Amino acid sequence: MAWVQTFVWVAVVLALAVPMAVAATVVTAERAVRIVVLGDSLTAGLGLPADAAFPAKLQKALWAKGLAVLITNAGVSGDTTSGGLARLDWSVPEGTDAVLIELGANDMLLGLDPKVTRKALAEIVRRLGERHIAVLLAGMRSAPNLGAAYGREFEAIYSDLAAANGLLLYPFFLDGVAADPKLNQRDGIHPTSAGVDAIVARILPKAEELVARARSKRGDRGE
Repeated sequence: MAWVQTFVWVAVVLALAVPMAVAATVVTAERAVRIVVLGDSLTAGLGLPADAAFPAKLQKALWAKGLAVLITNAGVSGDTTSGGLARLDWSVPEGTDAVLIELGANDMLLGLDPKVTRKALAEIVRRLGERHIAVLLAGMRSAPNLGAAYGREFEAIYSDLAAANGLLLYPFFLDGVAADPKLNQRDGIHPTSAGVDAIVARILPKAEELVARARSKRGDRGE
């Protein structure tokens, strides 16, 4: 009857292991750094399946680094900085530890006054700061046809806000991808899945810093 005893012991071990595994999963979820990507179509993943969008691929890259994160895709196609501000409270719910802001491309494409863009982004940053949320600000560059003066005023918004508020800054979200037909969809604006991979690879060190800052703000002692 030895096989019976073995079967019983296996059953007992499995019975104990399942709730332990579930508990471990819950603990990991509770300790994970919760990040919201507040953006437009570039992060929403226009033209791509959900698992190929920037937030999903960034989460996988951070997991591969052994970092416990849960990333929410709060990208809305066509959104401007003012639109991001208008939906800030429900896009960034309570319990959020960090926000990656990727907004401004549509402001630029619409030729909006950079002062309007600066004001909206500054208010987003201010309100996130009041909530003690770590921020990574992703910058955007201006199209050449808008002129050098517009470009200087627009592009300075990101570095100025980052310096004034002590934010992490990734100067150009599409760095290494913009204008490369191999990494963009047929519209020449939105990255392909390979383009998203390139963005993730380049921004990953800053994203790791964001996780570290978020943990620091909430008082983690390391994991």
